[in-house]
Amino acid sequence: MRMYVGHQQAVSAEEFVELALGTPVELWLGVEGESEMERAARLDAARDILAAPEYRSLPDDVARIAAEVIEAHAPELFNVIPLARPVSRRRSRSGKGAAA
Repeated sequence: MRMYVGHQQAVSAEEFVELALGTPVELWLGVEGESEMERAARLDAARDILAAPEYRSLPDDVARIAAEVIEAHAPELFNVIPLARPVSRRRSRSGKGAAA
């Protein structure tokens, strides 16, 4: 299945989200191993973007996209299989196992 945002084709889920939001996901989530200085710069850029008039609806867009993804994948998300509990061994009064 091909995914398009506007006239642009997204070849991965990450690219789809980036095209849908108009910003790279790493801007909002960060990257592993970033320094405090890099983090501060990233968050400063994110604040600037959120302050721009064309991105005022970004938080609502993110919430909508998240809700659509949850709705589309709800059966898989809630397909929970209970794990069997391990059987505990009972000890006799003498402190030895039952099969002593």
